[in-house]
Amino acid sequence: MTPAHPEKWPVHVVQGGVDRQLLKDCSHLLAAAEESDGNPSISEQTLISMRAGDSAEHQVLTLALYAPDEDSDPSSGQDLAGFAAVVEEADGSGVVEIAVHPSYRNQGVADRLVGALQDKRGLQGLKAWSHGNHEAAADLAARYGYVPVRELWKMRMTTAAADLPDVVLPDGVSIRTFVPGQDEDGWLTANRAAFSHHPEQGSLTRADLDARMAEEWFDPAGFLLAVDGNDRLLGYHWTKVHPSHGSHPAIGEIYVVGVTPEAQGSGLGKALTVAGIKYLQDLGLHAVMLYVDADNAPAVSLYRRLGFTRWDMDVMYGPAAG
Repeated sequence: MTPAHPEKWPVHVVQGGVDRQLLKDCSHLLAAAEESDGNPSISEQTLISMRAGDSAEHQVLTLALYAPDEDSDPSSGQDLAGFAAVVEEADGSGVVEIAVHPSYRNQGVADRLVGALQDKRGLQGLKAWSHGNHEAAADLAARYGYVPVRELWKMRMTTAAADLPDVVLPDGVSIRTFVPGQDEDGWLTANRAAFSHHPEQGSLTRADLDARMAEEWFDPAGFLLAVDGNDRLLGYHWTKVHPSHGSHPAIGEIYVVGVTPEAQGSGLGKALTVAGIKYLQDLGLHAVMLYVDADNAPAVSLYRRLGFTRWDMDVMYGPAAG
């Protein structure tokens, strides 16, 4: 039996890429947490960064808290009770995310990890995501003087009940699928233009794109590109399929929809959105979900008109001003 004294458990600190065993332990923890909560504990970017290690774009700091077995050497880790991962930018800013195994919640695991993070790095320049905005996460943020600074809505629609309009493309525009080895640079250029205002999506690099294309879920058939008669990229809808896990069935996702500034206002965004949803419908998925910033009124309005409703919410916390 493991003694419940997280404040005395050693924290293992890893700078850069994590080794295979820690990745395996983190994956098991995340699977258990997602089965319990119904949503991921950390973001995709953080998990990709942990796998990739340090790069020119991101530095990664991982703090892992193992629960020692009382019948073994206390220094030998047994169960991964929780971990904190910090993805840092070159300017000193960064995002921290914490995941705690359901078996070790309400025991002070997250507090122990934040305390260790303070000792190792400090909290300067850091913001924190709470996926699902659990009450425990809100309480933890408040104890460190953090307040909500951004809301990311998760919206969902049931495909069987969807009454979608026809896909109406602007004159001279057609849709084709992404071609690996051909479209990467063009997509990155269009993505930067479409999301120049967005703190995460607009800053994706070739390394970030390659990492996503290397994921098991990547399928170019679900990566739709809108092009003009000269095959110039004007917009895209990248879809994603989350496989079933435990009691949760597979679900489709509007991963990201982007339209270049020159094509905005033409109805292309709506056409691409509908085309992607219909693609996911054709795969037989029972539902489609998406993430959208709560203050993006035009996007929220479009998704509501298409039949999406708010399902859950992620909250980013940052230090209180003043």
